[in-house]
Formats: sequence, C-alpha cells, structure tokens
Amino acid sequence: MLNPYFLVVFLYIALAVLGALDASLINFELLPAFAGLRWMRVHFITLGALTELAFGVLPILVAARAGLPRPKIRWDIWLTLNLGLLILLIGIPPINAVLITAGGTLVFIAAILLMVQLGKMRATDKAAHSSEGRKFYLMGLAYLLLGILVGTGLWQGWGAWLQIKIPIEVHIHANNWGFMSMLFAGLLIDLYPSFAGRSLAWPRSITPIFWMMTLGALLLVLGPWFQSNLFSVPGLILHLTATIWLLLNVIKPLVDDRQLRSVGMLHLITAYAWILAPVLVAPLIILQVPGFPGTGIEQNAPQALIYGWVLQFGYAMIPLLFRRIFQPDTPPKLGGNWFSLIAVHLGGAFLWVGIFIHESQATLHGIAYGLWFVSMLPIAYELWQIVRSGISDSQDHDAAEVLAESGD
Repeated sequence: MLNPYFLVVFLYIALAVLGALDASLINFELLPAFAGLRWMRVHFITLGALTELAFGVLPILVAARAGLPRPKIRWDIWLTLNLGLLILLIGIPPINAVLITAGGTLVFIAAILLMVQLGKMRATDKAAHSSEGRKFYLMGLAYLLLGILVGTGLWQGWGAWLQIKIPIEVHIHANNWGFMSMLFAGLLIDLYPSFAGRSLAWPRSITPIFWMMTLGALLLVLGPWFQSNLFSVPGLILHLTATIWLLLNVIKPLVDDRQLRSVGMLHLITAYAWILAPVLVAPLIILQVPGFPGTGIEQNAPQALIYGWVLQFGYAMIPLLFRRIFQPDTPPKLGGNWFSLIAVHLGGAFLWVGIFIHESQATLHGIAYGLWFVSMLPIAYELWQIVRSGISDSQDHDAAEVLAESGD
C-alpha cells in the first residue's frame, strides 16, 4: 500500500512552487499583494511538505533500524494532522484566530501521537540497533509542540500570559533551530550509510552533537523569550558548533571520493551555508550599527533560511525518501540537479542583496523568488516521475495477483 503522507508531500511541494511564483509576480507588481500569503508560502514548506514527510517516514525509519516490522499507517495520526493543516490553510491568510487555534491544536495532538508511537519503538532483538536518529526526532517534535503552542498563542494573547517578549521570534526559533535542525540531523545520521555507502566519520560524536543542538536550540528560544543576548549568543555558538561537527562527520569520509561532488551531496552540504548568513550579520544587528538594515534582515532572513536551507535540504532528501517508499528496489539516490543547485543559491544571493539595496529591493526580491520558483520545477518533476512509477508498479503488482488468484 502506498504511503498517503508522501502523496500529500507532493501536493505541498506543488503549492510551494506556486507560492514562490506568486511572490515573484507580487514583487514585480504583476499581482496584488495579500498579507496573509507571506507566511503561507513558508508554511507550505515547513508545516506542509517537511512535516508531512517527517510524519510519513519517521516510523518507517525507526522501525527498520530497530529490526521491527514495518508499521502500519496510523490513520488517526494522518487524519488529525491533515485536518489540522487544512484548517490552518484556511485560517492563516485571513488571520482567523479561531481557525488558527483549531488547526494548531489538531497538529499539536498529531505530534504527540507520533511521539508516543516513536517512543514505543525499541529494538527487541539484541542483534538490532536502535535508530541513532530517534532521540533527534523526539526532541525535534518536542520543539514543534513548543512552536505550535507559541505560534497559536500569537492570536490568543498567550504571549503576554507566558511573559514572552518577542513571540514571533520564539515561534520561528523553535521551528527552525529546534524542529527542523533536529529532524535534519536525525535524517542525516540514519540515512547517511545508505546513500554514502559508509558510516559517519566519528559515530561516537552523535550523542554530544545531540545535547549541544538541544541546549543550543533551547537557548535560542529563550533569547527572544526574555529578549536577552545572554541566552541567544551562547545558544548560537552551541548550535552552530554542533551543526559544523555533524557536517564534518558527513564530509570527512568522502574527501577522496567523487561522490562528495555529486549534486545531491552538494545540495545537502551547501544548504547549511544559508544558516551562516544570518549568523555572520547577527553581531552587527546586536550592536545596532548605524545604517545597517537590521529590520530588513529580521523581516527577510527567515525567507532565505527556509528557501535556501530547509527547502534545499528537501531537494536532496525528499526524492531519496520517495524512492525508498515508491521504488524500494532501486539504488538509493539523493535528488537534485545542477540547475536546481545553481538557481536556489542564486535566489538566496539576490534576496540578501535586496536587503542592502533598498531602492531596488522589490526587483531583486522578485528575481530571488523567480529563481526559487524555477529551481523547484525539476524537483517537482523528479518527484512526479517517482510517484507515477511507484503507482504504476503497484497497479501492475495488484493486477498480477488478481490474475494469479483467478488462475487458481
């Protein structure tokens, strides 16, 4: 049976493609702007494609690593998650507090149910090894719960009750530095041996990386919560150090291997460059350097982070996981091509240049979103080919079974 989460992932990727095109046309003043769509574009990628991907693949990965049978689809989780996301899709554009709260609550419940499911998946066979990524997934989902709580509370006044100084930044940091970072780290750790054909450089470093990322994300959440750099600065240092350590684990075994220069691997590794961009300018924002566009960076840097880092990581990882689900007999292969790699990085560059050249910002940002739009097209086509092939193979298999039974 085909995994329903992956079909929904494909739909959200299609929506993300249209969202980038819409943003480009708006910046070129070819379409009217609608305030609610700015955050919708981001949520198509984060809450949409990547959350669906996580819910669909994590039980399968954790069970496989623990030597457990492949788990059946939990339709209660799937229905709760997708009802929640559908209600959010309706509620976010008009900023309807009731719908946002209802949708957020359903996604919150679905995340708890998934955590319970993953928590029960422990290796029963002494020869099997539990998923090293499982603790990253569980902690990432815990940060997702926090992000949902704070994000939903933006429209209910919970920020004041919880004494949160900058609620929107807490929401973003919990989702990016908590949920997404931990999810990506877990996927790299669990899947690296399959697509690289070897283990990470220093397997024993996984546990310290986990705790550094966890504490770093917590401090990065507490920074805007209390509006204090006493939390943000050490949090950034911890999180960035752990991330670089993880990337070195990925890169070192492949230094003398041409595979390091494959497009999929370059997508995975160079995506993290877009984490460094806001880090490098953070001291100038903190010092409030005169003439430095701190407000423009705070408004636009999350977009570059989502499209440059989160989405680009997905360019490599989502086709790999689609092949694992829809074409289990084919060799593991990361997604992407040279066009998607160059276009996605150029998009990030144009967005950042637009922040500093304010008089040309609309044009430069229009080009940025246009480049992101075209960079998604080959990925969407690659996913469509995988899905179409998987469905066709499934139908052929079902037809063969029917013929075999009728022959008996």
